[in-house]
Amino acid sequence: MRIGIFTDTYPPYINGVSTSIVMLQKALEKLGHQVFVVTVNAKEHSYVYEDKIIRIPGIPTGIYDYRLTGIYPIRAINKIKAWNLDVIHSHTEFGVGTFARIIAKQLDIPLVHTYHTMYEDYVHYITKGYFDGTSKKIVAYLTKFYCDKTASELIVPTKKTYNLFKEKYHFDKDIYIVPTGIETERFHRENFTKAQILDKRKSLGISNNDFVILFVGRLAKEKNVNFLLEQQKILNKKNKNLKLVIVGSGPDLEHFKTMSKKLKIDDTTIFTDKVPWEEIPIYYQIADVFVTASLTETQGLTLIEAIASSVPVVAINDSSFSDVIVDGLNGYLFDTKKQYRNYISELINDEDKRKYLSRQARVSSNNHSYKYFGERVLDVYKAATNGRTKEKPTSFFGRLKSVVKRGYHGK
Repeated sequence: MRIGIFTDTYPPYINGVSTSIVMLQKALEKLGHQVFVVTVNAKEHSYVYEDKIIRIPGIPTGIYDYRLTGIYPIRAINKIKAWNLDVIHSHTEFGVGTFARIIAKQLDIPLVHTYHTMYEDYVHYITKGYFDGTSKKIVAYLTKFYCDKTASELIVPTKKTYNLFKEKYHFDKDIYIVPTGIETERFHRENFTKAQILDKRKSLGISNNDFVILFVGRLAKEKNVNFLLEQQKILNKKNKNLKLVIVGSGPDLEHFKTMSKKLKIDDTTIFTDKVPWEEIPIYYQIADVFVTASLTETQGLTLIEAIASSVPVVAINDSSFSDVIVDGLNGYLFDTKKQYRNYISELINDEDKRKYLSRQARVSSNNHSYKYFGERVLDVYKAATNGRTKEKPTSFFGRLKSVVKRGYHGK
């Protein structure tokens, strides 16, 4: 098949969505299909065409390094026509996602859409606390409109996202749950020597006797890093050789650094700041356990990276994580602060249990390889091309105007 992927995020911009897309692209190409990409130029306000990749101008949104576009050059349209696509797969509702919808309609190409982001959790970055209620209604409406009225088939990464569409948005079309796969072998422990791991620990000020708790992710308030810092203070009282390593950067990095100082745990908390993508795997190898308390994820890619690295996980009990973590097999899911501390303490004090979870983590990671991810998405493409819908969408701006007036109720 000739597949067009439309996305607002793509390397060199790195986040969970761009990682997912790269894994999908690699899997589809390995299966013998041709993949073409339309994305935003992350560095310049200009049009760029590379081999099978179109980058169109975008402007900063104020949300991290994210750029959005409403510019759809004629030369891009002509290039896409020449690609002769069998299916278009959009990975964003706005910007390039709107372009995908226009192209799919004009060229009569089936449109498959993956919903990656729980937008209602991120509205505050735009509104700065003003009109959050109205903004969330608009976001809910736009999301449902794009996924319901314009896409032939809808993919979501987890049961949590599935429930959002079925229970809150009352989505009555088919939904395919396809968890993102990763290049699991990239994180395998045998890729690293003992000397490399010890050198990395030493460079971070971690001794051979230290027990390392690891978090990897964007440092923003919705990631609930403050929970990890608060619990670190309590855990330190009973565990002297305990280090919390926080890998990543974000808008709240300095806030969390200041918080660690106020809690007087800055001597046992290590912030690495931004780490190059290719260096991420070795950070998992220095860890004894991976942790997260975030409730805003649509999928747990860092959890998959952790278990592929043979590192057990202690994660908050969220449906986005229950697809990856089997309680007591490759990690634990906690509901309370006390549970979190008890699980960490158990792993510190019970080496046999930690080794068991580590072995099972590695085994269970095989279920999340990018190869199976590609095969499952390909099945959705086949469904889209065999049974496309010709339903004409309701007027977009007409419905948007009415939803702002009456409020969105998922109908």
